[in-house]
Amino acid sequence: MSDTPPYSPGRIRPRRLRKNQVVRDLVAETHISPSQFIVPHFVLGAENEEKAIPSMPGISELGIENLVKNVSADLKLGIRSVLLFGHPDDATHKTPDGKAAWDQKGAVQRAVRRLKSEFGNDLIVMTDVCLCAYTDHGHCGIVENGYVLNDASLNPLVHTALSHAEAGADVVAPSDMMDGRIAAIRDGLDQGGHENVILLAYAVKYASGYYGPFRDAADSAPDRGDRQGYQMDPRNLLEALREAELDEQEGADILMVKPALAYLDVIQTVRNASTLPLAAYNVSGEYAAVKAAAANGWLDEAKVVRENLMAIRRAGADQIITYHARDAIKGKWL
Repeated sequence: MSDTPPYSPGRIRPRRLRKNQVVRDLVAETHISPSQFIVPHFVLGAENEEKAIPSMPGISELGIENLVKNVSADLKLGIRSVLLFGHPDDATHKTPDGKAAWDQKGAVQRAVRRLKSEFGNDLIVMTDVCLCAYTDHGHCGIVENGYVLNDASLNPLVHTALSHAEAGADVVAPSDMMDGRIAAIRDGLDQGGHENVILLAYAVKYASGYYGPFRDAADSAPDRGDRQGYQMDPRNLLEALREAELDEQEGADILMVKPALAYLDVIQTVRNASTLPLAAYNVSGEYAAVKAAAANGWLDEAKVVRENLMAIRRAGADQIITYHARDAIKGKWL
């Protein structure tokens, strides 16, 4: 038997397209621009304050003026979208119905007004719409006899979304996973004269172990039980399609999958099923895991962040909500 190959070795060589960085950039299939990043921020009611979040190195809760400074710096990097989270500064303001969530004097509402006043249409201000950080039980809706009521939770969510829209939010993003909340909020916005406010649905949100650091930051852990009764079962994929389709039918403008890295197959499946823009949330636990491993010298942070973000984009996400955005752009990791 001859050792001569059946074709010339030089005819087909995939490595030609990998030979240097310029060629690799020329033929790269996946790209991320700063305008695709959405940066989450935890807002404090104080004007000037900053509280480091121990479980999320490099991330802090920010007073409103501190937030403005951070956002201004990010705009210079090309990051044009923020997602705001808040909670009462005083735990005594937490109530069974979470009514502080729609207080126009709340931190989120004040931050929205300040950001829109400062940056106008140069910045897209998104707000998380949920009750968990404002209820005394830590659940995302109204609780009765240990059960989170679905329909009774819709009006408080509508009130919260309306308070954000009235403050000037460009996008409201309900994260509670109550059935029918997209339709209820869309109707509430339209009837309130906010028909141009964009509705970003946490359409596919799993009951995940990756949320731990976030719950520390947002002070939103349930005091009893868990959220498996309303957030999705990690074993299910077809259910994600049903949830995304329902939210699209109810009036969502953008869909979201959360978390991202453990659910790349879900991102891809939802992307293939819908023509709506699709966001993915690279959540706090995913961020903290990379930071902890990098701090111990177990991995190269820049390379791993690059791989993770490219994987999310390659799976089909149009927008990426991530705490890595600033470092990735400044460090030229992408």
